[in-house]
Amino acid sequence: MPPDPLDASAFAVRRDGDDPGPLAGAIVAIGNFDGVHRGHKALLAAAGQAARTAGRPAAVLTFEPHPRSYFRPNVPLFRLTPEAEKLLALERLGLDGAFVRRFDAGLAGLTAEAFVDQLLVTGMQASGVVVGHDFRFGRDRAGTVERLADLCAARGLSCAVLPAVLDGAEPVSSSRIRAALTAGDVAEANGLLGHRWFVTGEVRHGDKRGRTLGYPTANQRLPETCDLRHGIYAVRVRLADGSLRAGVASFGRRPTFDDGAPRLETFLFDFAGDLYGQDLAVEFAAFIRGEERFDSAEALIARMDEDSRQAREILAGDNAPSLLAS
Repeated sequence: MPPDPLDASAFAVRRDGDDPGPLAGAIVAIGNFDGVHRGHKALLAAAGQAARTAGRPAAVLTFEPHPRSYFRPNVPLFRLTPEAEKLLALERLGLDGAFVRRFDAGLAGLTAEAFVDQLLVTGMQASGVVVGHDFRFGRDRAGTVERLADLCAARGLSCAVLPAVLDGAEPVSSSRIRAALTAGDVAEANGLLGHRWFVTGEVRHGDKRGRTLGYPTANQRLPETCDLRHGIYAVRVRLADGSLRAGVASFGRRPTFDDGAPRLETFLFDFAGDLYGQDLAVEFAAFIRGEERFDSAEALIARMDEDSRQAREILAGDNAPSLLAS
Protein backbone atom coordinates (compact mmCIF):
# COMPACT_ATOMS: atom_id res chain seq x y z
CA MET A 1 0.00 0.00 0.00
CA PRO A 2 1.47 3.42 -0.92
CA PRO A 3 2.16 5.86 1.94
CA ASP A 4 -0.69 8.16 2.89
CA PRO A 5 0.15 11.65 1.52
CA LEU A 6 -1.33 13.13 4.69
CA ASP A 7 1.30 11.31 6.75
CA ALA A 8 4.29 13.64 7.10
CA SER A 9 6.43 10.64 8.10
CA ALA A 10 6.31 9.56 4.45
CA PHE A 11 9.05 12.06 3.70
CA ALA A 12 12.24 12.43 5.71
CA VAL A 13 12.03 14.65 8.77
CA ARG A 14 15.26 15.17 10.71
CA ARG A 15 15.20 16.86 14.10
CA ASP A 16 17.87 18.02 16.55
CA GLY A 17 20.46 15.32 17.07
CA ASP A 18 19.33 13.20 14.12
CA ASP A 19 21.78 12.07 11.50
CA PRO A 20 20.87 13.71 8.17
CA GLY A 21 20.40 10.27 6.65
CA PRO A 22 18.89 10.50 3.13
CA LEU A 23 19.04 14.31 3.31
CA ALA A 24 22.83 14.44 3.54
CA GLY A 25 24.24 16.76 0.89
CA ALA A 26 20.89 18.46 0.34
CA ILE A 27 20.26 21.84 -1.20
CA VAL A 28 18.34 23.50 1.62
CA ALA A 29 15.79 26.32 1.52
CA ILE A 30 15.77 28.13 4.87
CA GLY A 31 12.79 29.83 6.47
CA ASN A 32 9.79 29.61 8.79
CA PHE A 33 7.49 28.73 5.88
CA ASP A 34 4.28 29.62 7.72
CA GLY A 35 1.60 29.10 5.10
CA VAL A 36 4.02 27.79 2.44
CA HIS A 37 2.81 30.65 0.25
CA ARG A 38 3.87 31.79 -3.23
CA GLY A 39 7.02 33.47 -1.92
CA HIS A 40 8.01 30.31 -0.08
CA LYS A 41 7.25 28.23 -3.17
CA ALA A 42 9.73 30.30 -5.17
CA LEU A 43 12.45 29.30 -2.67
CA LEU A 44 11.37 25.67 -2.81
CA ALA A 45 11.35 25.65 -6.61
CA ALA A 46 14.84 27.16 -6.72
CA ALA A 47 16.12 24.61 -4.21
CA GLY A 48 14.49 21.80 -6.16
CA GLN A 49 16.00 22.93 -9.45
CA ALA A 50 19.47 23.31 -7.95
CA ALA A 51 19.15 19.90 -6.30
CA ARG A 52 18.14 18.20 -9.54
CA THR A 53 21.01 19.85 -11.40
CA ALA A 54 23.51 18.72 -8.76
CA GLY A 55 21.96 15.30 -8.22
CA ARG A 56 21.23 16.13 -4.59
CA PRO A 57 18.18 15.91 -2.30
CA ALA A 58 15.99 19.00 -1.91
CA ALA A 59 15.04 19.94 1.65
CA VAL A 60 14.12 22.80 3.94
CA LEU A 61 15.47 24.02 7.24
CA THR A 62 12.62 25.30 9.38
CA PHE A 63 12.13 26.11 13.04
CA GLU A 64 9.70 25.12 15.80
CA PRO A 65 8.28 26.89 17.64
CA HIS A 66 7.96 29.84 15.30
CA PRO A 67 10.74 32.29 16.30
CA ARG A 68 8.16 35.02 16.86
CA SER A 69 6.53 32.86 19.53
CA TYR A 70 9.93 32.42 21.19
CA PHE A 71 10.76 36.12 21.26
CA ARG A 72 7.19 37.24 22.09
CA PRO A 73 5.67 34.35 24.05
CA ASN A 74 2.81 36.45 25.45
CA VAL A 75 1.61 37.61 22.03
CA PRO A 76 -0.65 35.00 20.37
CA LEU A 77 0.43 34.09 16.84
CA PHE A 78 -2.12 32.94 14.28
CA ARG A 79 -0.17 30.14 12.64
CA LEU A 80 -1.31 29.56 9.07
CA THR A 81 0.32 26.14 9.10
CA PRO A 82 1.20 24.62 12.45
CA GLU A 83 3.98 22.06 12.19
CA ALA A 84 1.89 19.12 10.93
CA GLU A 85 0.22 21.19 8.21
CA LYS A 86 3.53 22.78 7.23
CA LEU A 87 5.23 19.41 6.79
CA LEU A 88 2.25 18.14 4.82
CA ALA A 89 2.43 21.13 2.47
CA LEU A 90 6.18 20.71 1.99
CA GLU A 91 5.79 17.02 1.25
CA ARG A 92 3.01 17.62 -1.24
CA LEU A 93 5.24 20.10 -3.08
CA GLY A 94 7.72 17.34 -3.85
CA LEU A 95 10.57 17.95 -1.42
CA ASP A 96 12.64 15.07 -0.13
CA GLY A 97 12.41 16.16 3.45
CA ALA A 98 12.78 18.77 6.16
CA PHE A 99 15.25 19.61 8.90
CA VAL A 100 13.20 20.83 11.87
CA ARG A 101 15.29 22.60 14.48
CA ARG A 102 14.00 23.64 17.88
CA PHE A 103 14.17 27.41 18.22
CA ASP A 104 15.39 28.05 21.75
CA ALA A 105 17.91 30.17 23.59
CA GLY A 106 20.78 28.05 22.31
CA LEU A 107 19.85 28.49 18.68
CA ALA A 108 18.93 32.15 19.11
CA GLY A 109 22.35 32.79 20.65
CA LEU A 110 24.43 31.30 17.84
CA THR A 111 26.71 33.67 15.98
CA ALA A 112 26.30 33.85 12.22
CA GLU A 113 29.43 31.73 11.78
CA ALA A 114 28.27 29.13 14.30
CA PHE A 115 24.87 28.99 12.60
CA VAL A 116 26.52 27.98 9.34
CA ASP A 117 29.09 25.64 10.91
CA GLN A 118 26.89 23.88 13.46
CA LEU A 119 23.57 23.73 11.62
CA LEU A 120 24.37 23.69 7.94
CA VAL A 121 27.79 22.05 7.72
CA THR A 122 27.98 19.68 10.69
CA GLY A 123 24.36 19.02 11.58
CA MET A 124 22.84 18.83 8.11
CA GLN A 125 25.84 18.23 5.82
CA ALA A 126 24.19 20.63 3.36
CA SER A 127 25.80 21.29 -0.01
CA GLY A 128 23.98 24.55 -0.65
CA VAL A 129 21.32 26.94 0.60
CA VAL A 130 18.54 29.06 -0.86
CA VAL A 131 17.17 32.06 1.06
CA GLY A 132 15.02 35.12 0.51
CA HIS A 133 16.47 38.60 0.09
CA ASP A 134 15.43 39.63 3.63
CA PHE A 135 16.75 36.54 5.43
CA ARG A 136 18.51 37.31 8.71
CA PHE A 137 20.14 34.79 11.02
CA GLY A 138 22.37 34.39 14.04
CA ARG A 139 22.49 36.26 17.34
CA ASP A 140 20.44 39.47 17.27
CA ARG A 141 19.67 38.71 13.60
CA ALA A 142 23.09 40.10 12.78
CA GLY A 143 23.69 37.74 9.86
CA THR A 144 22.78 39.21 6.48
CA VAL A 145 22.46 37.45 3.12
CA GLU A 146 25.81 38.97 2.15
CA ARG A 147 27.39 37.47 5.25
CA LEU A 148 25.74 34.13 4.54
CA ALA A 149 27.08 34.11 0.98
CA ASP A 150 30.61 34.79 2.24
CA LEU A 151 30.43 32.09 4.92
CA CYS A 152 29.04 29.54 2.45
CA ALA A 153 31.67 30.33 -0.18
CA ALA A 154 34.44 29.81 2.35
CA ARG A 155 33.03 26.36 3.17
CA GLY A 156 32.27 25.19 -0.34
CA LEU A 157 28.49 25.60 -0.14
CA SER A 158 26.44 27.21 -2.87
CA CYS A 159 24.23 30.13 -1.83
CA ALA A 160 21.31 31.54 -3.83
CA VAL A 161 19.44 34.68 -2.71
CA LEU A 162 16.01 35.24 -4.26
CA PRO A 163 14.09 38.53 -4.61
CA ALA A 164 10.66 39.06 -3.08
CA VAL A 165 7.63 37.66 -4.89
CA LEU A 166 5.18 40.52 -5.39
CA ASP A 167 1.41 40.54 -5.51
CA GLY A 168 0.51 43.97 -6.76
CA ALA A 169 2.97 46.42 -5.27
CA GLU A 170 3.49 44.47 -2.05
CA PRO A 171 5.47 41.31 -1.33
CA VAL A 172 3.55 38.12 -0.67
CA SER A 173 3.79 37.53 3.08
CA SER A 174 2.33 35.42 5.87
CA SER A 175 1.13 38.57 7.64
CA ARG A 176 -0.94 39.60 4.60
CA ILE A 177 -2.52 36.15 4.49
CA ARG A 178 -3.31 36.23 8.22
CA ALA A 179 -4.98 39.61 7.80
CA ALA A 180 -7.05 38.32 4.88
CA LEU A 181 -8.28 35.26 6.79
CA THR A 182 -9.08 37.37 9.85
CA ALA A 183 -11.27 39.48 7.57
CA GLY A 184 -12.83 36.41 5.97
CA ASP A 185 -11.27 37.23 2.61
CA VAL A 186 -10.55 33.66 1.56
CA ALA A 187 -10.09 34.63 -2.08
CA GLU A 188 -7.29 37.05 -1.17
CA ALA A 189 -5.64 34.54 1.16
CA ASN A 190 -5.78 31.72 -1.37
CA GLY A 191 -4.44 33.98 -4.11
CA LEU A 192 -1.43 34.84 -1.97
CA LEU A 193 -0.91 31.23 -0.94
CA GLY A 194 -1.21 29.85 -4.45
CA HIS A 195 -3.50 27.10 -3.10
CA ARG A 196 -6.55 26.81 -0.89
CA TRP A 197 -5.76 27.37 2.79
CA PHE A 198 -6.41 24.25 4.82
CA VAL A 199 -6.55 23.02 8.40
CA THR A 200 -6.37 19.52 9.85
CA GLY A 201 -7.79 18.00 13.00
CA GLU A 202 -9.41 14.98 14.58
CA VAL A 203 -13.18 14.63 14.31
CA ARG A 204 -14.61 14.74 17.82
CA HIS A 205 -17.98 14.00 19.34
CA GLY A 206 -20.08 17.12 19.78
CA ASP A 207 -23.60 17.78 20.98
CA LYS A 208 -24.97 16.13 17.80
CA ARG A 209 -27.43 18.98 17.38
CA GLY A 210 -26.73 19.06 13.65
CA ARG A 211 -28.42 15.69 13.24
CA THR A 212 -31.69 17.07 14.59
CA LEU A 213 -31.45 19.95 12.12
CA GLY A 214 -30.81 17.68 9.15
CA TYR A 215 -27.16 18.72 8.92
CA PRO A 216 -24.89 16.21 10.72
CA THR A 217 -21.42 17.71 10.97
CA ALA A 218 -17.84 16.63 11.51
CA ASN A 219 -16.62 18.66 14.48
CA GLN A 220 -13.00 19.74 14.88
CA ARG A 221 -11.20 22.02 17.31
CA LEU A 222 -8.71 24.41 15.75
CA PRO A 223 -5.83 25.98 17.71
CA GLU A 224 -6.93 28.68 20.14
CA THR A 225 -4.77 31.15 18.24
CA CYS A 226 -6.69 30.56 14.98
CA ASP A 227 -8.01 33.99 14.04
CA LEU A 228 -10.12 32.96 11.06
CA ARG A 229 -13.26 35.09 10.83
CA HIS A 230 -16.27 33.38 12.34
CA GLY A 231 -18.77 32.48 9.67
CA ILE A 232 -19.86 30.07 6.98
CA TYR A 233 -17.52 28.75 4.27
CA ALA A 234 -17.63 26.64 1.12
CA VAL A 235 -15.05 23.90 1.71
CA ARG A 236 -13.55 20.71 0.40
CA VAL A 237 -12.64 17.91 2.79
CA ARG A 238 -9.98 15.25 2.29
CA LEU A 239 -11.05 11.98 3.89
CA ALA A 240 -8.75 9.25 5.15
CA ASP A 241 -9.22 7.31 1.90
CA GLY A 242 -7.75 10.23 -0.06
CA SER A 243 -10.99 11.40 -1.63
CA LEU A 244 -11.98 15.07 -1.69
CA ARG A 245 -15.59 15.81 -0.78
CA ALA A 246 -17.48 19.09 -1.15
CA GLY A 247 -19.16 20.66 1.84
CA VAL A 248 -20.15 23.70 3.82
CA ALA A 249 -18.58 24.58 7.16
CA SER A 250 -19.27 26.84 10.11
CA PHE A 251 -16.45 28.20 12.21
CA GLY A 252 -17.50 30.01 15.35
CA ARG A 253 -19.29 29.94 18.68
CA ARG A 254 -22.82 28.87 17.63
CA PRO A 255 -24.63 31.99 19.00
CA THR A 256 -28.08 30.53 18.31
CA PHE A 257 -27.38 27.80 20.86
CA ASP A 258 -24.49 27.79 23.34
CA ASP A 259 -22.12 30.58 22.21
CA GLY A 260 -19.30 28.30 23.33
CA ALA A 261 -15.65 27.81 22.38
CA PRO A 262 -14.93 28.24 18.64
CA ARG A 263 -15.37 25.04 16.70
CA LEU A 264 -15.21 24.02 13.05
CA GLU A 265 -18.35 22.11 12.04
CA THR A 266 -18.42 20.70 8.50
CA PHE A 267 -21.36 19.21 6.64
CA LEU A 268 -20.27 16.98 3.75
CA PHE A 269 -22.59 16.91 0.77
CA ASP A 270 -23.98 13.54 -0.34
CA PHE A 271 -22.07 11.62 2.32
CA ALA A 272 -23.03 9.07 4.93
CA GLY A 273 -20.52 7.49 7.26
CA ASP A 274 -18.78 7.56 10.62
CA LEU A 275 -15.88 10.02 10.72
CA TYR A 276 -15.26 10.07 14.48
CA GLY A 277 -11.61 9.75 15.39
CA GLN A 278 -10.41 10.41 11.85
CA ASP A 279 -8.02 13.22 10.98
CA LEU A 280 -9.64 15.31 8.27
CA ALA A 281 -8.09 18.07 6.21
CA VAL A 282 -10.50 20.90 5.39
CA GLU A 283 -9.62 23.45 2.74
CA PHE A 284 -11.46 26.75 2.38
CA ALA A 285 -12.74 27.78 -1.03
CA ALA A 286 -14.89 30.82 -0.23
CA PHE A 287 -16.49 32.86 2.54
CA ILE A 288 -20.29 32.87 2.36
CA ARG A 289 -21.44 34.97 5.33
CA GLY A 290 -20.64 35.95 8.87
CA GLU A 291 -21.89 34.11 11.93
CA GLU A 292 -25.43 35.02 12.93
CA ARG A 293 -27.91 34.39 15.74
CA PHE A 294 -31.31 33.09 14.67
CA ASP A 295 -34.56 33.35 16.61
CA SER A 296 -35.67 29.81 15.86
CA ALA A 297 -34.37 26.47 14.64
CA GLU A 298 -36.63 26.81 11.61
CA ALA A 299 -35.01 30.10 10.61
CA LEU A 300 -31.57 28.57 11.07
CA ILE A 301 -32.45 25.55 8.91
CA ALA A 302 -33.76 27.81 6.15
CA ARG A 303 -30.50 29.76 6.21
CA MET A 304 -28.45 26.54 6.24
CA ASP A 305 -30.36 25.36 3.18
CA GLU A 306 -29.38 28.58 1.41
CA ASP A 307 -25.77 28.30 2.64
CA SER A 308 -25.58 24.79 1.18
CA ARG A 309 -27.02 25.93 -2.13
CA GLN A 310 -24.47 28.73 -2.35
CA ALA A 311 -21.61 26.43 -1.36
CA ARG A 312 -22.54 23.88 -4.03
CA GLU A 313 -22.70 26.63 -6.63
CA ILE A 314 -19.35 28.08 -5.58
CA LEU A 315 -17.59 24.73 -5.54
CA ALA A 316 -19.01 23.71 -8.90
CA GLY A 317 -17.10 26.59 -10.49
CA ASP A 318 -14.03 26.52 -8.25
CA ASN A 319 -10.81 25.38 -9.91
CA ALA A 320 -8.30 26.85 -7.43
CA PRO A 321 -5.13 24.80 -6.85
CA SER A 322 -5.22 22.32 -4.00
CA LEU A 323 -2.37 20.77 -2.03
CA LEU A 324 -4.69 18.00 -0.89
CA ALA A 325 -5.82 16.62 -4.24
CA SER A 326 -4.19 13.31 -5.10
